Amino acid sequence: MGKNLADLDLRAFLFDMDGVLFDSMPNHAKAWVHAFVSLGLKFTDYDVYMREGMTGSSTINEVFGAQLNRTATEEECQRIYQFKSKYFESLPAATVMKDVDGVLAAIQAAEKEIFLVTGSGQASLLDKLNHAFPGVFVKERMVTAFDVKKGKPDPEPYLMALEKGGLKANQAIVVENAPLGVRSAVAAGIFTIAVNTGILRDEELLNNGADLLYHSMAELKADMARILAVAQHTL
Repeated sequence: MGKNLADLDLRAFLFDMDGVLFDSMPNHAKAWVHAFVSLGLKFTDYDVYMREGMTGSSTINEVFGAQLNRTATEEECQRIYQFKSKYFESLPAATVMKDVDGVLAAIQAAEKEIFLVTGSGQASLLDKLNHAFPGVFVKERMVTAFDVKKGKPDPEPYLMALEKGGLKANQAIVVENAPLGVRSAVAAGIFTIAVNTGILRDEELLNNGADLLYHSMAELKADMARILAVAQHTL
């Protein structure tokens, strides 16, 4: 059974990054498909979106297991991931997700804390966030690939964010776009908003436990006043 906004003691929002803050998933899809097809393996854009949040080695081993009946060696994982990453970096830089600025502004106006919970481990992450969202994200309220052992869909990343913030599960709302990210947040016991910014069917997110679903950041922005009012018990 889903959770209710009215039961929250809201203090913070926890944001995923790719497909939520940045419109970066089309580039990730192109890069992963390019990497696997170059090896003669079948992989589609939809496969990428379904596995968003999974570590690179887990993605590679799933494909190898299904199509080659074996796991990839560590050397193969490194080589394939480097090939994927190099292609990704050659693509035009992803833009900020349309209307997410309005969502963040509403949260800041309500004086709620904002956290980042991402599977990304890029070294320039904080600089990238500061450039796109000045003053919104700080290192102390971030969980990245460097902080966790298991990653999404395990609840570890979101549990770690709660711990960093001294928060209970009912004091936060997660904003996600990926099935595995939704599953991670739900397993951590946190109210989870899914924003379907990509190509997935809605049921891929709802079946993993999303409490609310929107089809764009514009839809979420339009409903933020209601969400905040109900969660703060002012409605």
